[in-house]
Amino acid sequence: MLTPLLSARNLSKSFGNLAALQGVDLYLDAGEVVGLAGGSGAGKSLLIKILAGLQAPDSGQMLFDQQYLHWPFQAQRVGIGVVHQEPELADQFDVTNNVFLGQEVNHTFLGRRLPIPNQRKMEEETAHLLAALNVRLPSLQVKVGNLSSEQRQLVALAQVMAQPTRLRIVDDPNFLSLPYQEILLDQIRDWQKRDIAVLFSSVNLDHLFAVADRIVVLREGRLVADWRTDETNREEIVAALVGTADRQQRTPVIWAIDSYYRARKQAETLRHNQTLLRRNLAAQDSVNRQLLDQLADQVKALDSANLALQDAQRRLLTEREEERKRLARELHDQMIQDLLSLNYQIEDIESMAEDAGLADELTEVRGSIRTLVEDLRRICGNLRPPTIDSLGLGAALQSYTHDWRLRTGIEVQLTLAAEFGRLPEAIELSIFRIVQESLSNVWKHAEATLVQVTLQHTSPRMLQVTVADNGQGLAHDFDLAKLSQAGHYGLLGLSERVALMGGRLNFRNQTNGGLEIEVEIPHPRVTQELL
Repeated sequence: MLTPLLSARNLSKSFGNLAALQGVDLYLDAGEVVGLAGGSGAGKSLLIKILAGLQAPDSGQMLFDQQYLHWPFQAQRVGIGVVHQEPELADQFDVTNNVFLGQEVNHTFLGRRLPIPNQRKMEEETAHLLAALNVRLPSLQVKVGNLSSEQRQLVALAQVMAQPTRLRIVDDPNFLSLPYQEILLDQIRDWQKRDIAVLFSSVNLDHLFAVADRIVVLREGRLVADWRTDETNREEIVAALVGTADRQQRTPVIWAIDSYYRARKQAETLRHNQTLLRRNLAAQDSVNRQLLDQLADQVKALDSANLALQDAQRRLLTEREEERKRLARELHDQMIQDLLSLNYQIEDIESMAEDAGLADELTEVRGSIRTLVEDLRRICGNLRPPTIDSLGLGAALQSYTHDWRLRTGIEVQLTLAAEFGRLPEAIELSIFRIVQESLSNVWKHAEATLVQVTLQHTSPRMLQVTVADNGQGLAHDFDLAKLSQAGHYGLLGLSERVALMGGRLNFRNQTNGGLEIEVEIPHPRVTQELL
């Protein structure tokens, strides 16, 4: 068994009567990316300061690269680079001197290192690091105190990249805009390839799922979850964040995944209010205690009912797919085969018929049988796409969209990512049903002449499905909640299916006309078995 690069054991820290960290155990292997999730006040930044040597714990120990560290220590000297949430830079120095602060590159003479900084070489390396981050500054001589918050965080990131470290810690870079967040994720992937361990703290769960091998969760100063990323999902992480489900629960605790960030904020507010109530409980009467207990019981009962409802919906969808599969097999193996056999018998009778009128009638009957067989085959395909089990989702969608175009007369353009591979059966079936329902809505309501269906991976664990048409789009007063009252269940069922998969669903009218349906679905890493 390999020795972890970092092993922190039983880290605890209190401020007065407030236990900020309680018995935290954390380890990282070389080249491993660990995502750190936690709500406001969970103790993430404090844990990072302890791992960076800036804050001493009340108890616990830390072993890094097989050496015990004693607080305080300089992280840079032991091989740990840290990008703090609030960049710690020397505002009076320029960009270059901040990037190489404490690790200046000196001139050499006859193989000896002189105590004279090589400014030109440091500026060249700084320009190279900033170019890798796609950062453009007016000058490398500008003082960092004059830079924006985002620019300062990028300089801090370049500073860590300039250090010869084995572990890099990134603490919730919330000043970075979306393009630079994507660049940071690419850098983390590159660090992992170079066997550099990374502890990445972020409130964006999509980012953690995109790069992390494991995700750990802090709540109220305790490490409450430590999961392999491929073995968990966003709902399970959110459940650990808000404290409404234990790690054995595999069902979502939030029904509408599209608004789970808002739900998490509300749940954290509720938890904070409960904490304040508990602190003041000693000074309050027994009625307040009863109210608090009743509130906790009601929240627990609501969570249980919600979980049971979602479990029932999943079982219903699974049983429905199994019934469709059984019915499609019976239609294909019995009725279609019987009709084909009957057709052959009529063909034999037709060949022996001497009456021309009778032969014509038999030919007409055979044509009707062939039409019936084609209709049954199409019904079988709608019940259970015949190619999905053997050839996968991509082939099933190609076959279905081809037949749909011939049947409706609406042009379909299907685009699959080049690296598109096999997914778990349940996910492939759900995505097929999503496309099937979306195309059905286009045919019934859109009055479109063109539909574009696109499947692409936005990350190794996230699939994006887009169905866009050039029809009339949605009405301005469109309300998804009112569809069931009007007897329209297509988009509502699509929304529920996406939510049960832990995905996100967006409807929006396009500027040039028509509706675009965009679905994002998390899944395990795609196998490299190309279709």
